[in-house]
Amino acid sequence: MIKKPLFPYNPKYPSVADLKRRAKWRIPKFAFDYLQGGCNEELNLERNESDFDNIYLKPHYLKTGGEIDMSVELFGRTYSAPFGISPIGLQGLMWPNAPEILAKAAAKHDIPYTLSTVSTSSIERIAEVSDGKAWFQLYHPTEDRLRDDILNRLKSVSCPVLVVLIDVPSFGLRYREIKSGLSMPPKMNIENIFQAMICPEWGIKTLQHGIPSFATLKPYMEKGLDLSQLGQFMNKTFTGKVNMEKVKAIRDLWPGPLVLKGVASEEDMEGAISLGVDGVIISNHGGRQIDAGESSLISLIKLANNPKYTGKVKIMMDGGIRSGVDLGRAHAVGSEFNFMGRPFMYGVGALGDEGADHTINMFKAQLYQVMQQLTLEKVSDFPTRLIR
Repeated sequence: MIKKPLFPYNPKYPSVADLKRRAKWRIPKFAFDYLQGGCNEELNLERNESDFDNIYLKPHYLKTGGEIDMSVELFGRTYSAPFGISPIGLQGLMWPNAPEILAKAAAKHDIPYTLSTVSTSSIERIAEVSDGKAWFQLYHPTEDRLRDDILNRLKSVSCPVLVVLIDVPSFGLRYREIKSGLSMPPKMNIENIFQAMICPEWGIKTLQHGIPSFATLKPYMEKGLDLSQLGQFMNKTFTGKVNMEKVKAIRDLWPGPLVLKGVASEEDMEGAISLGVDGVIISNHGGRQIDAGESSLISLIKLANNPKYTGKVKIMMDGGIRSGVDLGRAHAVGSEFNFMGRPFMYGVGALGDEGADHTINMFKAQLYQVMQQLTLEKVSDFPTRLIR
């Protein structure tokens, strides 16, 4: 009798690489380039993934193993696995209705989904489809009025966690986007239209769900903005650094857990702790902002293992994780929770409505197997298997 898989997923696509290959020919090139690209020569994008290859874990085969528990407690909630779905802008451009697909699946599987300010579904809609479980990532507006209104909307839907993005003082130079016309304002040139025509399912679903827009920001836009005016609105509304004063103001206004995303240095870590935030996400924005920086993993190793920060704030990471093995490696060097963006977009791009469930179960199955192989019962035990 064949045993039913604990975490069932489509065996034709057992890895992120398989999902990426299939997604590549189902998503128009201009949208896929936006998803997979980094800034400048994309060196830091590559380091985000390749630096994981230098982390080694040791098994303990003669140890008696008990039942494996992958759950993790975070900000008063217990999640079924130690990973969540990262915020990504323009998700509905890469695959129609992607935010809702991912938010629904995350809620069903008890992992966090994080909605970006510049994604293509609204705060209210994602709260509805996720049963109020979705987190929110704030691009800090230039006007306090707009900031306060967004925070009030989040409070009204009982958003459980607010994530403030700090690593976009300017928009990275992403050559793929510049060439394709997906800078702000976006341009649908003849080449991009042709690319969309040869991806019929993407086109049909786009017609079904409508042309993607910045749904959360619609109440603040004048009706009938053309693309040029939209670009001016975005530049006017979100250009500017996030500093200590701005985070302090949000800390005073926000009653729930507050997380800073984009922390990559001791200076910013110390600032975050002094402001009383509840968690940080070590991240380099997926290699999309600064090509000369460290990978997220290297920054994590330095910060998570500094005794000055132990126990003072939840330390999480985002960037470069492509397998359950990588999840184990991240925990082994100090991460308490992890986020992934591109792998989940590859999943929905490859498999549509089934892609979110598939990708979540795929990562769970991979992590479970690693824990079996190392004879671990809890995610928090990974550091004991690190080969230093």
